[in-house]
Amino acid sequence: MDLRKLKTLIDLVSESNISELEITEADGKVRIVKSDPAAAMHQMVMPAVTMAGTAPMVQAAVAPTAAAATAPVEPPAPAGHAVKSPMVGTFYRSSSPGAKPFVELGQEVKEGEPICIIEAMKIMNEIEADKSGRIAQILAENGQAVEFGQPLFIID
Repeated sequence: MDLRKLKTLIDLVSESNISELEITEADGKVRIVKSDPAAAMHQMVMPAVTMAGTAPMVQAAVAPTAAAATAPVEPPAPAGHAVKSPMVGTFYRSSSPGAKPFVELGQEVKEGEPICIIEAMKIMNEIEADKSGRIAQILAENGQAVEFGQPLFIID
């Protein structure tokens, strides 16, 4: 893929509401991912292709921005049972703005009791406690984006 076409695709993604674009052509595959509006990360991967009488192409990748390359150091995992997010979405402690949170710090919960909501694709998904016990820590902030497998609560 020529560089002018690649630059046009990058500009298209950065100027639109598109967060990810992937195009596969005969001469390679390009995937452009916008991490956030302030600092977009672009990644280009071209598989090795062997043509008759030519050497295979080297797989190329554009390195992430310097800010993305220095990942934050993860703090040690807290003691207790971690209730993890089953999906990517937005974390909410209550059923609606201004409503009482499902659980508070120190509250006793039973297995199967709703403890938060994760909004994914405009669908509100109730997340239930997978263990009975006491809420020892609340690890996510209301309205925060959460990832799959991210710890949300610690239950003792």
